[in-house]
Amino acid sequence: MVTVQQKAELLQIMGNIGNSNGNNLRGENRIGLLPLNYYNDKRHKWRKMMDSSVKRIFVEKKVPFAVKAKELKTEIESYLGISSVTAVREFIRYDVENISEDIFETACTKVFSEPPVDILYHETIDIPEDGRVFSVEYLPGQFDQRADSALQCVQFLKEDENPIIKTAITYLIQGNVTADEFEKIKSYCINPVDSREIDMEKPDTLVTKFEEPADVEILDGFREMGGSEFKALYRFLGLAMTLKDLEHIQNYFREEEKRDPSMTEIRVLDTYWSDHCRHTTFSTELKDIEFEDGYYRTPMETTYQSYLDTREEIFEGREDKFICLMDLALMAMRKLRAEGKLEDMEVSDEINACSIVVPIEMDYGNGPVKEEWLVFFKNETHNHPTEIEPFGGAATCLGGAIRDPLSGRGYVYQAMRITGAADPTVSVADTLRGKLSQKKLVRGAAAGYSSYGNQIGLATGYVKEIYHPGYVAKRMEIGAVMGAAPRKNVIRENSEPDDVIILLGGRTGRDGCGGATGSSKVHTETSIETCGAEVQKGNAPTERKIQRMFRREEVSKLIKKCNDFGAGGVSVAIGELAPGLVVDLDKVPKKYAGLNGTELAISESQERMAVVVDPANTEEFLAYALEENLEAVAVAVVTKEPRLVLKWRGKEIVNISRAFLDTNGAHQETTVKVDIPSAKGKAVDRIAVEKVEEALKEGDVKAAWLALLADLNVCSQKGLVEMFDASIGAGSVVMPYGGQYQLTETQTMVAKLPVLKGKTDTVTMMSYGFDPYISSWSPYHGAIYAITESMAKIVASGGDYSKIRFTFQEYFRRMTEDPSRWSQPFAALLGAFDAQVGFGLPSIGGKDSMSGTFNNIDVPPTLVSFAVDVAKEGDIITPELKNAGNKLVYFPLETDDFDVPIYAKVMEMYEEIHRLMQEGIVVSAYAADTKGIAAAISKMAFGNMLGVEISAEMEAKDLFENGLGGIVAEIDADKVNLIDCEYILVGTVTNEPVFEIGDVRITLEEALSSWKNTLEAVFPTKGEKSTEAINTPLYKTDSIYICKNKIAKPNVFIPVFPGTNCEYDSTRAFERAGANVVTKVFKNLTAQDIRESVDVFAEEIKNAQIIMFPGGFSAGDEPDGSAKFFATAFQNAKIKEEVRKLLNERDGLCLGICNGFQALIKLGLVPHGEIVGQNADSPTLTYNTINRHISRMVYTKVVSNKSPWLQLAEVGKTYVNPASHGEGRFVANKEWLDKLFANGQVATQYADPNGNLSMDEEWNVNGSYLAIEGITSPDGRCLGKMAHSERRGRRVAINIYGEQDLKIFESGVKYFRD
Repeated sequence: MVTVQQKAELLQIMGNIGNSNGNNLRGENRIGLLPLNYYNDKRHKWRKMMDSSVKRIFVEKKVPFAVKAKELKTEIESYLGISSVTAVREFIRYDVENISEDIFETACTKVFSEPPVDILYHETIDIPEDGRVFSVEYLPGQFDQRADSALQCVQFLKEDENPIIKTAITYLIQGNVTADEFEKIKSYCINPVDSREIDMEKPDTLVTKFEEPADVEILDGFREMGGSEFKALYRFLGLAMTLKDLEHIQNYFREEEKRDPSMTEIRVLDTYWSDHCRHTTFSTELKDIEFEDGYYRTPMETTYQSYLDTREEIFEGREDKFICLMDLALMAMRKLRAEGKLEDMEVSDEINACSIVVPIEMDYGNGPVKEEWLVFFKNETHNHPTEIEPFGGAATCLGGAIRDPLSGRGYVYQAMRITGAADPTVSVADTLRGKLSQKKLVRGAAAGYSSYGNQIGLATGYVKEIYHPGYVAKRMEIGAVMGAAPRKNVIRENSEPDDVIILLGGRTGRDGCGGATGSSKVHTETSIETCGAEVQKGNAPTERKIQRMFRREEVSKLIKKCNDFGAGGVSVAIGELAPGLVVDLDKVPKKYAGLNGTELAISESQERMAVVVDPANTEEFLAYALEENLEAVAVAVVTKEPRLVLKWRGKEIVNISRAFLDTNGAHQETTVKVDIPSAKGKAVDRIAVEKVEEALKEGDVKAAWLALLADLNVCSQKGLVEMFDASIGAGSVVMPYGGQYQLTETQTMVAKLPVLKGKTDTVTMMSYGFDPYISSWSPYHGAIYAITESMAKIVASGGDYSKIRFTFQEYFRRMTEDPSRWSQPFAALLGAFDAQVGFGLPSIGGKDSMSGTFNNIDVPPTLVSFAVDVAKEGDIITPELKNAGNKLVYFPLETDDFDVPIYAKVMEMYEEIHRLMQEGIVVSAYAADTKGIAAAISKMAFGNMLGVEISAEMEAKDLFENGLGGIVAEIDADKVNLIDCEYILVGTVTNEPVFEIGDVRITLEEALSSWKNTLEAVFPTKGEKSTEAINTPLYKTDSIYICKNKIAKPNVFIPVFPGTNCEYDSTRAFERAGANVVTKVFKNLTAQDIRESVDVFAEEIKNAQIIMFPGGFSAGDEPDGSAKFFATAFQNAKIKEEVRKLLNERDGLCLGICNGFQALIKLGLVPHGEIVGQNADSPTLTYNTINRHISRMVYTKVVSNKSPWLQLAEVGKTYVNPASHGEGRFVANKEWLDKLFANGQVATQYADPNGNLSMDEEWNVNGSYLAIEGITSPDGRCLGKMAHSERRGRRVAINIYGEQDLKIFESGVKYFRD
């Protein structure tokens, strides 16, 4: 369907087609997606367009803002090596049906496009003679956040609209491109696992007609099958379980159930018993363990005997326990717990995450109060999903990691991301058949993980990618998180008969069907082509809602037990909550029709929780869910009989005894042949980087140093790290990069406990340890050093080693019947056992992934140690060098004859370092790794651009040798004599930015160049190279708007929309300043919800003096643009009128930060001071020039005193605040820029630490015109700014230099008081 004007134009065109020679549709025949005779029939094409009920638009960024198209052109040229492309254009295509004409016209400029930066095309786009186009859409059933957000925004315009929206991306490639080159470009842009190419023909309708699914099949004759027929069935079903497991099932149904199973029962059991859900590989009985000969056999056998002795003590008299990898992984914890060294572990039947009980001291304003809190930590992998679909796999890796402590009622407040990849700098031509290129993998995965974390509002405190050629077999994607909750809020009770199980959160679809089993299968070129549905799709705004809900004490206390919908879907998530259950699958909310009973049972659609509540509390719980804009449905009841029963269409499709489910499949056995590492060329003695070793042999220390810094595993990953929001929550004690120049990378993430009210000085710490090269040489030593390294990083950051708790991530090649294949995990877990017992510190959790094989390629043996500690905020020290004249000393790790750390000596050393830190003697420290002291010194020096003069006693080679477990420390020169353990004097800190080794001088500029360049083409740190200085004046006036309606304690209204994530930080900032704060969630599950929310919002604005638009990601900043939820909702006539009254009749104020600034500018509140919307010439905020999210601390200079919001700030002074955004680039035409400066409406500008303004993206991080960071309304009462001034607090971002407090919130409150 088209507009009247378009119909007239089309009729004119149709009348002229016979004489046009096709020129008005030139290039259409180049599409190559449909038969040419179709395109030649122009009349048919236009008639079809006019008759279709589907409206189509294309949206393209104007040339100055088309950063995505620009980046793709660069990738085509530099990465694909195609030089014939002259231009790349990218269009977002929307097909819309079932929408009224007036709402569609409004949505075109309010929802689908943004007039200042976009060009809108109705129905078609012109294709030049040298152009080729192709379009890409998500596979059916995949979650499309853009379409979903567009739908919700349209319903904000008119609540009873119910449009159908589908989106695609259309690429227009210009140039003399060959057919082969065009196919390469398409292959680069389309991942067949989640997307497909779609033609340009507009469909007649978007309505999907789902076929009614057939009844669940019964496998007739299953009980009696045998021989080849049974094996053929096993192959046909494509199960993750073994043939032995299927025989186990056959025996059960034959002997106990005396019936044939349903297909759903087979799929449920395959899921329930998958390696992912039940750790079947780790639970395989190990028999006849044989150690090969070799020098290191002695320590490994000694450890094994120690393990056997320990289990004899722990399991005395028990014959039901057998040796397996799981037993070995847990034995040290059991031993230490029996010895009374694990009194802080929370013991519960709920296994959501590791949790420890931590006594803390709270201050609510009336002195210290003692409380007990639960601190949760959990690591999760999504190696297989991320390998085949990087964005979705990595996003749901974090989503899954969050859900575990969240289901335990913990508020997740900090995350760590550790990944493994092959070299991403190699040519795309080197990509293995059946694989994505490494560059595309690492970038897509980083985008997915960061997108999810940034949207949900989780501070990612540490990011590191480890490079090793073995990860070409399968990527490693680990997410580790920290959570916490007051212990009194968490109820741990078992389910009882008649208890109700509520399904809360997202709806169920086909995405994620078979995820648990998929990650457990063998993977080859062929299997990758068929596993797209196994990848779950994340929806961070929904999980954010669950976080908000569970953080409420009154909700948490209603929950008896909870399980997240990770692997296995309904069958596992609900099935694990009670021995006996009846689940009604007909009540499970669906994303779309057509799902059969099996899909409903095993779909792993994300952002869902299964919650057990007492029947008397069901309605209360459902009401709380509605308050948080969450769907919640009672779907199951706990029964007395211990059986899992699933019903669909009123019939039982699963009915299995709990006893059989709990067998976890057939008993599996294997023998183990343990490889012994070679004593020749051992990794612990080698120079880690080959180029460094070569340079040292030639006597070229400078070349060695620079080669070290350029190594993939040493070089800067700043362009990667800055994709992740590290500051949200206002609790990050250290930022990922510190020092005045933000160039010293930290090694431990540290955060304050996330208290909602009051204050505490308790902080949590997390670090990791792992080196794939050590582990490849010896998995036994690799595990020991992983644990030791993770401890060293905690100690180097100020933590007390004696309080550390571990959680491990095991990732190994796929096990087979070959006994030698079991050597790696067995040896690694032996090493982990030895280190835990040796240090007296237990691992209380972990995660195994045992499918790291592709064809005949294996991942390196991987055991990553995560160390967690609890400390006081005053204990933390940061690694950047502090002062010239200080001494650098090195505390080396002492090892025995078998290259194993002497645990007692290591503990003595760490204890002494901790004492030196407590007494203020050590002022900075860095844990060394296999790359040696030189790497540590360099990274310490970069942050404040200080140099180091190396001691004459140090030999050059000593600077580059393995330093794992050792620590480099900066100490006042007069206090070195206070050290009471062995150390080596390394050198002296100097003001001159030079590394001086004898006669060799390496400037920090040279060092930084080597360090920064290696990954710049993969993870760029700048989008534009301009460093042009900016000279704009300060604006000072005595005419500041005075409030005529004074109030001692102003009311602040903070609206919360889907995607909002800064409401807690903003509330705290205003309450600290002395205001009352009200937050309300905008509900939009139904048309009635929207109408009610409009009324509630209007009423709250009526009672408020200040509206605060908080930061976040308005529905993921979709559809293709920021803050559209805010902007669309506040255009509502009722809300708009109340905003007018607040500003014009009550002298009110408006503040918008980040996403809130984007809302203010789209509404017109800045720069106009009223809600007028935008036109094509309006100032706006658009994509950062670097075309990615950027998170770092930014320096902003206050350049105007016109705004009441800045009355306590100093004009001309530079402040430092966190920035975290993808669309923060302020753009405006010259007329507007001149006007804003002349009126004093430019409030703040990006600057360097010294207040200098420029276009250099090192400081003007998003490329804003004239470095503008914040603007106001004409009278200054509405302020919008990008940097998060609310994210501040005592001992927050302590490794950042400069004043963090602009006192914006205090100024806003003062405006009403004084």
